[in-house]
Parts: sequence; structure tokens; C-alpha cells
Amino acid sequence: MKRVGWSASPVSIFFFVLAILFAGALASCSKPAQQAKPAPSHPSEINVEVRDGGPIVVTTKTAEFQILPSGFLQATLLKDGKHLTLDEPPVGSTGGSDSILIAGKEYDFIPEFNQAKVQEASGKLGRGKRVEITARPLAAAGVPIERTLVLEAYDDFPGIALVSTAYKNVGTSEVQIEKVLMQERRLNAKQGDANAQPYDMWSFQGSSYNWGENDVQKLTRTSSQPNVMGEQVKGGYGGGIPVVAFWTASVGEAIGHVETLPWTLSIPVKVEKDARVEAQLEIPVNSSLKPNESYSTPRSFVAVYSGDFYEPLRMWSSVLQKEGWNIPKPSSEAYNVAWCGWGYEFNVTPKEMLGTVPKLKEMGIKWATLDDRWFDTYGDWNPRTDTFPGDSIKQMADDFHKQGIYAQLWWLPLGVEDGQGKYESHKYKLSEVVKQHPDWLILDKNGKHARMVRDLGALCPAVPEVQSYYKQLTEKFIRDWGFDGSKLDNIYTVPACYNPAHHHKSPQDSVKAMGDVYKVIFETTRAIKPESVTQSCPCGTPPSLAWLPFMDQAVTADPVGGVQVRRRIKMYKALLGPEAAVYGDHVELSEMTRTGADGWSEHGWDFASTIGPGGVVGTKFVWPDPGPKYKPVALTPQKEEHWKKWIGLYNQKMLSKGEFLDLYTYGYDVPEGYAIAKDSRMYYAFFAEPGKPFSGEVELRGLKPGSYEVVDYADGKSYGTVQAEQGKAPRLKTDIKDHLLLEVSGK
Repeated sequence: MKRVGWSASPVSIFFFVLAILFAGALASCSKPAQQAKPAPSHPSEINVEVRDGGPIVVTTKTAEFQILPSGFLQATLLKDGKHLTLDEPPVGSTGGSDSILIAGKEYDFIPEFNQAKVQEASGKLGRGKRVEITARPLAAAGVPIERTLVLEAYDDFPGIALVSTAYKNVGTSEVQIEKVLMQERRLNAKQGDANAQPYDMWSFQGSSYNWGENDVQKLTRTSSQPNVMGEQVKGGYGGGIPVVAFWTASVGEAIGHVETLPWTLSIPVKVEKDARVEAQLEIPVNSSLKPNESYSTPRSFVAVYSGDFYEPLRMWSSVLQKEGWNIPKPSSEAYNVAWCGWGYEFNVTPKEMLGTVPKLKEMGIKWATLDDRWFDTYGDWNPRTDTFPGDSIKQMADDFHKQGIYAQLWWLPLGVEDGQGKYESHKYKLSEVVKQHPDWLILDKNGKHARMVRDLGALCPAVPEVQSYYKQLTEKFIRDWGFDGSKLDNIYTVPACYNPAHHHKSPQDSVKAMGDVYKVIFETTRAIKPESVTQSCPCGTPPSLAWLPFMDQAVTADPVGGVQVRRRIKMYKALLGPEAAVYGDHVELSEMTRTGADGWSEHGWDFASTIGPGGVVGTKFVWPDPGPKYKPVALTPQKEEHWKKWIGLYNQKMLSKGEFLDLYTYGYDVPEGYAIAKDSRMYYAFFAEPGKPFSGEVELRGLKPGSYEVVDYADGKSYGTVQAEQGKAPRLKTDIKDHLLLEVSGK
């Protein structure tokens, strides 16, 4: 057969090849840009120096972190040409900052500096440096455990060093690890002030362990606090913010962990016999490592800074937000004044709630909260037939709406009546949800119903059906009954769950899943009513990281006096952002006196402690006068005049929507000061110590150079004009009996 084709001459072959090359060039030019190999990222500006035999020195633009030959991680603040630190490693000690306990004995490790690996780091926290260093046990005989420590530092977080460790069994038999210790610190205030006592510093301790305790406190010679985090502790408390912080006038240091879910651990703080302050993370392990198995810790951190507890909490929250936290912007309604029916206590009726409407409208109060014991049983959450018969609870919400007032409902998720125990005068029944779903309950190690706050049984938040149940309840309250939000109260944490029906990988699954229920409640509420307000209250203690991102409005949570109101507003502004909506709780709580062993009389008038630092005002007055039982919270004519003045000031200034500025250091700036920027003006609040009037000068920090008019906006007094210069804050001479609230505007 004759082949059909073409006869190629040298010229035709040349043009054919040329055409192919040209087509290839066009194809190359037309490739999408995303297919091109990306240029290498800009390397980190952090410097790492590894010296033979140690130390390893990691230097950021504001801090220096050294892994000393002993293994101790020392943190130093670099400021104004100075090296500032609270760390005082034990002289001659070979103990490091990370160790393990085996058979009751602590084992330290010697870093192998010649094996250190330094790499560029990149990820959710941006670019940085990663240092990996192995270590061997210090003991002569040793144990067959190898430790690998990883230290990370990031350009965008120059004051923090993150540390994680892994312990590997390199032997031939099992090793029982009892506990892991991380970030072991030994602090001494004399490092910055030779005249100070070693313990002469302030501290923030973020555990939730006892109602009404001061989470911000000046340490004393006998200070000691266990700071158990995550799992429930005695009394139903628990959860907490896994951060402890210390500061002097010149430098501060903080430790904790940066996992987005709660870990059960402790961060004990104690002033030792030598007057030094010791603190560390203690992680209970209580498990065996088989040969070649490893145990990995959560990521801990050490931070150095200047200022008080605001800065480390802000840094900690910023890291968690990069790691996946999503802090929601509060609804606009979260900033409006709220009245709460708790003044009438447990047996409030619709008539009493609605009877206050004339005063609410006169005062410009936009929210009314139906508080505790409107319901029949915890867990079922149906209205009581004696106080809210028929559909009266829905009708009450409708009536508030007709008057232009939003309605909020109190309840306590996860707690259920299981036929055991009581709270106050309310004896527990067997709730319908427990009758129908006993398999939803959290069980303890002995197979019994675990107890939570108020001695209630608890539903396990890790069970998907439990999460669905709380979605249904939220829909009933918000959509069907018409409430505009929830006051979620007595919220701490839950017990570990040993219920075999749940098939947990770990008993801690219940603790780590708690936030899922609060996420369901928050997102369901927002979906039904975008301008709703979900408030979460960890009564008398700091909040839990488990549910912190799932609310519109934080609350100072049963503060014992105005001092705690101010401290907690500052705490939440650090955690949730400078424009966070933080409910100052009932103003009546701003002054309290003991009545008996466990009771309190609440009779406060101190609105300034909420307004000045940027909180949201609230009250629980009763009106008309219902009798002597309610005398401390009755709205008398004298109190009514005071309430109208301060609520009017709040609504006029609305400083809670302003930007909280961290310009004053708690414990060292006297008088205690706060600053808020709003509408091109600066607002200052200064507070004298209780019972100690202040006379002297206050600094108006944060002003740009220029001339400013200063007015006491609470009393209408003019302080004339001040001049701000570059790098120099103007000073104002004044006398302060309780508080001074200033508005400063440019001329």
C-alpha cells in the first residue's frame, strides 16, 4: 500500500519546529498566575543564638527568652534600653522549667544544646522562629525517657514564647507518669526594686474556685492558691481563664496555656519560705507509656510585658483568636441599660415585673430580665403554675414589647433535677428530661449521677442529642415565647464524664465539649433575633475559656463591691476587645455588707464604677414599695433622683461603646485610673481607695499635643484648660473623695 503523506524539506522542518516552539511559549504565557511557584516568604526578624553548652537566646523586638544551661527558661523585657525581669533561677540549681513526676519523684532534664535545631516558623500566628531541643534525664541512673522541647516565638507576638514538650519512652518496659510540670517560675520583685520584698507584686489568677474571691490581688507573705482549671472543683465551680500574671511597677510576667479548649490542670501560686513567688503549670497524666510511646503536652506560654493584667490577657486572647477563636461583635442592644426582676427574688410574678414599666420608661431603661425560679424544674424549664400560670410568661414578654422594652430570660443550661438534693427552699424532683433520657446524664467514676453547681445532675454536652435539646429549648424561649435573649447564670464548667453509653475517648470529653452547647444557644438566638443579647455569668469568679466566645454581653458576675466591678470590666475588655459590652451587674452590688455567715446586704449606689471604666449599667430596684423585706433595694424618692441622674449620664455618654485604653497600671498608679476614647474626646475615671480620699495631681494620659478643656461630666464642674505636650501628659490638681469622672475635649 502506498503511504499518503508529505515530503519534508529542510526548510519546512525548520518552520514546523519553530511553530511548535512558538505555540509552547504562548501556552506558557497563558498559564494562570496561581500555578506559578510562590516567592519565599520574608524571613522572621527574630534572632536565635545557640551557644555551646547553652544558653539558647531568642530575641524579639521587645523581649529576650533564654534557655539556660540548667534548662530554666528565663524571660526578660527589653524596654528603654533596659533588661527587666522577675525571673530568679535558683543559684547552682540544675532544675529546668519543664519536668515530670514518676513514682513521686521529680525528674529534671539536661538540654543537649549541640543537638538544637532552629527553623523558620509560619502558620496561624504568622512568621517566627522554632527551636527544637532534646534533653536527657538529669538523674545519674536516669529513667528511659527522652524529652523534646519546642520553643516558638513570633514576630506579631514579640512578648510571648510558646513551649510544648513531648516525653518518649525509649526503654523496653512501661513507665508510669504521674504528672508533667511546665513553665516552672521563681519570681523575685527585688530584680527591679532592691528595696522591695521578693513577693511585693500584684497578681491576676484566672481560676474559678470560690465565689467572691479577688482574682486581682496583691501578694502577701502567706499567699497560696491552687488555681485548678478546666474540670469542676468543689462547690460546682471550675473552668477559668488558664492564665496567672504578676507585675510590679516596671515589669510583668505571665504563664498559662494557649489551647482553644479547656485542659484540666492547675497553675498553683505560692509564696515560699524564702519569700520568692513560685508558680508552674501542673498537668495530671496518671498513665503508662509503653516502649516508643510519647506523651505530648498542651502549648504553654510565658509572657513579659509592662503594665498590669490587661496586657497579658489581651495577648493571650489575641493568640487564641489566631488559633480559631471567633469573638463576636456585640449586638447594638447589648449596650442598653437593663433592669432585673431579681430584686423580688424567687417568687416574682408578672404583675410585679410589669409594675415597674413606668419607672423603666422614665429612666430610659431598655431591658427587663425575668430572673431565677420562674420555672418548675431545672432541665425541663416550664413555667411555674403558681406564679406564671397558663401562657402568662409569653404574655408578659409581649406586654414588655408593647412598651418598647426588651425581655430577657434567666436559665441554667446542662443542670437537671434528678430526684436528689435541693437548692434553697426548692426540693428537687425527677425532671421529665431525665425520665425520658437517663442515658444523657454525666456519671462519675462510681457510676453515680455526677453533681454540678446547685447540687444538680448534669447532662453531658458531648452527646449530640443533648446539644439538639438545647437548640430546641432556645427556640422555645426566643421564638415561641418571644424573649429577646438569655441570662445564662451560674455557669462554670461540668464534671468529667464516665458514662460508658457515651463512648468517650476520655472522661474530659464532657469538659471540652461544654462550649458546644453555649455555641448552639448563642447562634440559635442570633439567627432568630439578630439584635438579641445572650449574657453569660460565672457568678463570683472569672469565666471559662470554653464558652467565652459565645455571648454578646459579659457580666462582672456578682461583684463584691465597686472595686471588683472595675477590675472585671477591665478584665473583659482585655479578653473580648476594647469595645466589648460588659454588664456591670446590678448597681446595688457596688456596696455590700455581711449578714450572718453566708448572707449579704446589697445597698450600693456606685454607678461611677460601671460608667467610668466603660461598663453597661444595670439595676434591680423594686417599685412600688413592696414592704420591709425589700427595703435595701426599694426605689425611694431619694434613690430615684440618683438613679435618674446616673442612668441619664450613661445614656448620654454611652462610654461602653467607646475604646477602652490601657493607660494606667493597677496597683501602682494612684489614684486608680481608666481612660476611654469616644467621639474625638477622652474620658477619664479616677477612684480613691475606699475610705482614703485622694488629694494631689492626676495625669491625663493618651492626649495628642494640644489644648484641651476639662469638665467633670458627673457634677458639671469645669477644670479649665490643660496643655498636652509631646511625650508629656498634662497634670490636674484635684481632690477625690470617691471618684472623679472627666471629659476632655480639644479646643
